[in-house]
Amino acid sequence: MLKQNPVLLHSKDQRGSSPLILATYYDQLEIVELLLNSGAKIDMKDASGNTALMGVCFKGYEDIAKILIDKGANVNEQNSMGATALIYAATFNRANIAKLLFGARRGQNNKGRSGQNSLRTCRNASGTLAYCVI
Repeated sequence: MLKQNPVLLHSKDQRGSSPLILATYYDQLEIVELLLNSGAKIDMKDASGNTALMGVCFKGYEDIAKILIDKGANVNEQNSMGATALIYAATFNRANIAKLLFGARRGQNNKGRSGQNSLRTCRNASGTLAYCVI
């Protein structure tokens, strides 16, 4: 179906979610891989400005987060409130995903709209920076 109608890859539902965002949100690993291999835009945003990577960071889907990071998702992207994937990972206690984001060596010093960088958010969310980087 995607070969016959590739525009479906970049379509959005009434909430602004693309097929990739929905597949990641519902932890559909095989569909995520199919969509990415078919050319889905990895950093497409929903109506709130969230990307697929941001969604898996608050949902806690580590395998999908790794695929998105490996495929080049922008870990520094900000949503309409200035939050980043790392800020979501720290806020929702997703330590393993935070490690992946740090390992990507992108986003360590990125500041959200509040002027608070991701490292500060890790300290605030977990009480200690070590929790985010170990």
